[in-house]
Amino acid sequence: MDNPFLKTYTGEKTDTTLVSEAQNGSKKALEELLLKHQPFIYNVAWKMVRHPADAKDLTQEALIKIVTNLGKFKGKSKFSTWCYRIVVNHFLMSKRKSSEAVFTSFDVHAAGLENTPDTAMSDAEKKANEKLIKEMNYSCMSGMLLCLNRNQRLVYIIGEMFDADQTIGSEILNISKDNYRKQLSRARKDMFNYMNDKCGLVNKNNPCRCHKKVQFALDNKIIDAKNLLFNRDEHASFKEAIKPDADFMMETVEDKFDELYREMPFKKDFDKKTFLQDIINNEQINQAMRLN
Repeated sequence: MDNPFLKTYTGEKTDTTLVSEAQNGSKKALEELLLKHQPFIYNVAWKMVRHPADAKDLTQEALIKIVTNLGKFKGKSKFSTWCYRIVVNHFLMSKRKSSEAVFTSFDVHAAGLENTPDTAMSDAEKKANEKLIKEMNYSCMSGMLLCLNRNQRLVYIIGEMFDADQTIGSEILNISKDNYRKQLSRARKDMFNYMNDKCGLVNKNNPCRCHKKVQFALDNKIIDAKNLLFNRDEHASFKEAIKPDADFMMETVEDKFDELYREMPFKKDFDKKTFLQDIINNEQINQAMRLN
């Protein structure tokens, strides 16, 4: 499969065909090519920068780079590998988004949790507020990702959340398989050590529980009960979207936090206008690509 991540893509044309047609001026082929790879790009961006608005900007920036460099693609590698390398390099080199400044280290994240007052919930209240508790869970985990540096975040997102093996991961990041394994191992270790020390979902001996933080999050507009960012019915999970037939059996406690991140929301359906309209209809891009 040309795109190793998007099993839900149902188009009939391969990347090779779409690229050839787009390079020959087909606006329709270019749009379909971008639509095909947009979910991967956006969901990496979303997990990189946490907030949808920043993720949208980062995605559009990456798509523009792909389009403006498409004429240079000669087919010496898979288009997906070439495309995702551009995305990864852009994400690493782009200016930091405002949402990335929320948590700059695990110490900052831990201090935030410790300074957040707890509000207990009865079992009945927990049942009634399940969606908000899950939103709190996802929000906190998203913040933990920001505690990794950008390189670690990318390796962790691609390697654990997208379940990319050493062959795919090393090709996208343009590093050796050995280096990819080492970087992924370090990112997993840092994430696990923190969650095992702080998170009640991984270690039940920890006092932190998502339901205790919900009221503070609502009062301080960290969570908007009427407009949830993460826990929305239209979102799939990474596990569902990327590898629906995978057997994610947890043999050790270290696997627990990976399982939690694979359950995080994955946006599959997009309004074409959200990302593509400005790109496809941009006059300079149309002239450069000779689109028709």
